[in-house]
Amino acid sequence: MNAKNIINPSAGRQFFQRNVARIIEKLSREKVLREVSTVYTHGAGDAFETASRLRPGEVDFVLAVGGDGTVNEVINGLIRSGSQIPLSILPAGTVNDFAYAMRLPRDVTPFCAMIKEFRVVPIDVGKAGDQYFLNVAAGGMLTDVAYKVPSESKTVLGRMAYYIEGAVNLPSQIYRSIPFHVKAEGVDVCRDSLLFTVSNTTSVGGFRKLAPKASTGDGLLDVMVVHKPAFGDFMPLVVQLMLGEHDRNPIVTYFQTTRVEIQADIEDPVQLDLDGERGGALPVTIECVPSAIKLIVPKP
Repeated sequence: MNAKNIINPSAGRQFFQRNVARIIEKLSREKVLREVSTVYTHGAGDAFETASRLRPGEVDFVLAVGGDGTVNEVINGLIRSGSQIPLSILPAGTVNDFAYAMRLPRDVTPFCAMIKEFRVVPIDVGKAGDQYFLNVAAGGMLTDVAYKVPSESKTVLGRMAYYIEGAVNLPSQIYRSIPFHVKAEGVDVCRDSLLFTVSNTTSVGGFRKLAPKASTGDGLLDVMVVHKPAFGDFMPLVVQLMLGEHDRNPIVTYFQTTRVEIQADIEDPVQLDLDGERGGALPVTIECVPSAIKLIVPKP
């Protein structure tokens, strides 16, 4: 097979970069790979541009090495290209929500076994305006943490960098709310709320069961709106969020849908986050695009 590697050299801890070389060497030695071309990204948009220029049949698969933001650019580029080239992901970022939800391997031996098996499944994606996301669209409290944390801190501290940044910002945001207006089929909610998420997988922001009913193959997106809590209700809610038991909490609206409209009834712009990257401002219409990409996954 022929492969195109798209690598973010600053993603995660540096030993993942060494794993890429080991994977290529092992697959080449075992005559799984015949030809490999590699592109290293240097800034925002590089991964998108590389993936968007691919043509049908140009390579057998694309290997994306990086975090959720890098993968987001690659899937946007692949969809734009119309190439239908299968995607493989070597998670090398800080949180890697999508990779965790899909149980994608990080080590050399199981990753090579996955490529050799070449099990390809269709994956839904979300579409917010004219941008696609693989894992989550979000807005409100702490949803900007991903791009506030310096890349140097992510490399040294890993996921702890996000926790530190969140802890610093939490006191100023915990009781600040936004009047979100959320509309979908059978749902019309307008309440002061802390945040919303529109998820494609169960894992969001390091919370592994934030969208407990989510699936990448059901043609649906999972919407969660956390409304403004009363004093003393916030910490019990955080525990429920960690355990995946929050969907019946009265200050949480949780539902599944193919399409949702979200706006913020305030003058100041409210930013949308797509897979940890800036996605413009509200209002937005978000919809599920079924089977938009092909993903290489391990055996269940």
